[in-house]
Amino acid sequence: MARDSKRLKKAYEPIDRDLSYGVAEAVKIIKDGATAKFDETIEIAINLAVDPKHADQNVRGTVTLPHGTGKALKVAVFAKGDKLKEAQAAGADLAGGDDLAEKIRNGEIGFDRCIATPDMMAVVGKLGKILGPKGLMPNPKLGTVTMDVAGAIKSAKAGQLEFRVEKAGIIHAGIGKASFSHQQLVDNVSAFVDAIAKAKPSGIKGTYMKRVSLSSTMGPGLKLDIASLRG
Repeated sequence: MARDSKRLKKAYEPIDRDLSYGVAEAVKIIKDGATAKFDETIEIAINLAVDPKHADQNVRGTVTLPHGTGKALKVAVFAKGDKLKEAQAAGADLAGGDDLAEKIRNGEIGFDRCIATPDMMAVVGKLGKILGPKGLMPNPKLGTVTMDVAGAIKSAKAGQLEFRVEKAGIIHAGIGKASFSHQQLVDNVSAFVDAIAKAKPSGIKGTYMKRVSLSSTMGPGLKLDIASLRG
């Protein structure tokens, strides 16, 4: 515990909590401070001027990060016939129909992304109370209800990231690993922020992104200068 406190104290040393940092400098500070004994995730949190209780302000979408997330996603696919074979050939970690649904009902949810062909939504729909709260429910707007099963699996495995605003108006995500190069992390941060900007609800006027912060799993967070992110 004392060792962790010493490590955190050192990580905080270069940070001025009153300043907003440019993305390049922020990434360098966070990356240099990620000194835990494992490959820490670099995390971003964006506080939006939205109220998710209103359907038209429920910011949600996907973004394919230029350098992936550094996390190997496990993908489950609901399909049958040739599409089931396509899913298996494309690298789905789990694939099936009623049998897969039964596993999920029994608490076997060892996957990070769920994809379904349209004709399987009658089966998947019954799992809404299980998959919905976990953010795993297939959605045509996110490209996870599709006949292009192989393409959806490829995108998920390549680093496609789903985002959704939480009740407090915050979106957070892991956008890479401390082992990524400085430029890879800068690119991923920029791509993620750009995707959030493009998802701005039409009814929101004035300031949309109120605050953006960057941190590592075991390290301190710092504020980012939003202007530098959109530059």
